[in-house]
Amino acid sequence: MSTEPVGTLVLDPIRCDGRGMCHDAAPGLIELDEWGYPLLPSGTLRAPIERSDMKAARDATHACPLLALHIER
Repeated sequence: MSTEPVGTLVLDPIRCDGRGMCHDAAPGLIELDEWGYPLLPSGTLRAPIERSDMKAARDATHACPLLALHIER
């Protein structure tokens, strides 16, 4: 079974105001720092998404009221 990424989760820190709704929707994919701002698994603003994490990534992007997260294919 391949672990090749099927997309990339992208965080726009300028749009984010630290509500934490993305973490609530996908706690296994997104952590929060001490101020409530999201941290992607890679520690950067872009993280590869494996097929098994795609639903969680979609849930996180849909939960964000400020559209600070999106998925690139």
